[in-house]
Amino acid sequence: MKFTHVNLIAKDWRRLAAFYESVLGCKRVPPERDLSGKWLDKATRVDAAKITGIHVRLPGGGDSGPTLEIFQYGRGQDARPATPDTPGFAHIAFAVDNVEETANQVFQAGGRPVGEFTVRQITGVGILTMWYVSDPEGNIIELQNIQPAK
Repeated sequence: MKFTHVNLIAKDWRRLAAFYESVLGCKRVPPERDLSGKWLDKATRVDAAKITGIHVRLPGGGDSGPTLEIFQYGRGQDARPATPDTPGFAHIAFAVDNVEETANQVFQAGGRPVGEFTVRQITGVGILTMWYVSDPEGNIIELQNIQPAK
């Protein structure tokens, strides 16, 4: 068994893919998708489904590592704002060298803070530096850095 991807439904897949590429180091995995047809209606249980988008390779997994599948439906619904305690998948996490610097890049690219910048020693793990932020469409991202305890 192998983990392959996580799907993220976007309002504007091109803008969101560009954000994950420029700010978080993801790489596009062609081809762009333009999917529709009875097969997709059956698979998704969405009438007249039309999906466009692309996969972006998540950093750290090499050339065959998992991807973030950023798709947009032809007609979408407004998303409810997510919070860190929303049931279901809550966030995607990236290990970064400098949490504050990366968070500022997120903010400059249209993201927002969700929580506060936090540093905490976790027994058996190390010193965790983290910040929950959101991408430009409100999806939660955890930026983290773990250093061995001294």
